[in-house]
Amino acid sequence: MNNTGLGVFYGMLAGALWGGIFLAPKLIPDGFTPLQLATARYLTYGLCALILIAPKIRRVAARFGKAEWIALGWLSLIGNIVYYCLISTAVQLSGVAFTSIIIGFLPVAVTIIGSLDHGAVSLRRLWPSLLFGAVGIVGVSWQSLAEGPDGFSLTGLIGLACAIGALASWTAFAIGNARCLTRLHDVSADEWNLMTGVVTGGLALLLVIPAFGFSTSIHNGSDWLQFTSVAIGLGISASIFGNALWNRMSRLLPLTMVGQMILFETLFALLYGFIWEERGPTLIESVAIVSVVVSVLLCMQAHRPAKVHG
Repeated sequence: MNNTGLGVFYGMLAGALWGGIFLAPKLIPDGFTPLQLATARYLTYGLCALILIAPKIRRVAARFGKAEWIALGWLSLIGNIVYYCLISTAVQLSGVAFTSIIIGFLPVAVTIIGSLDHGAVSLRRLWPSLLFGAVGIVGVSWQSLAEGPDGFSLTGLIGLACAIGALASWTAFAIGNARCLTRLHDVSADEWNLMTGVVTGGLALLLVIPAFGFSTSIHNGSDWLQFTSVAIGLGISASIFGNALWNRMSRLLPLTMVGQMILFETLFALLYGFIWEERGPTLIESVAIVSVVVSVLLCMQAHRPAKVHG
């Protein structure tokens, strides 16, 4: 298997693990909040990252200046805690399929912002991709909002807002994180990821009292065991192993392909959601899924260098 094939394989495995984050809010007992799930997940992530980076944490930390620590704090907040709180809320209010389809347009969102960089692919070449992206988002959003018992309900609007907010927060994280890695030549991608995990764990520690201290819900031992199992499973599978596979993929694939690999997360999230709900996709969801795939493929096509004819 060549580097490209191996990179796509790693991207697929990362997507399979990350797809589970959309189903997790459905697996926890009623009464637990998105903030509680995010807090428990990222406490696990932070503890595991600290154990793995501990032998060299002083050496790595010494390479960071004030700007790097601020970046770590900001990226950990928007790319982990804020992002997953928004996703969990969107899933609880609007469902797995709706949320995962909205997040599936992350590659296109990153590409639009990246097109502003010097030497980037122009929006003129990207408009077919953006058109299919818009079709998918409008279609699935309309269905999610209109299918409620009262039509366009406040709950549906909040779910839509949270899904779009999650898309915006992870788009900002993806771009900011990539630019930080480009500037840090003496810190490896794995070291940066583990340090992000340590900082995320520190932020999650600050959220323990707000998340759990003021909760009025009463849970029995079985509920807590189920909640803890889901949170720890997410922290290890999605945050530790998923991120590690994503970093391996990033070393093997050109930058123009890396962002497109998030498509696997969307497809696996949809698969898990349909299995959980014991149904197939609706017509509008099918159109939206095809739109996601076509949008990303057209985006990849636009990034291919033009052939030079001799």
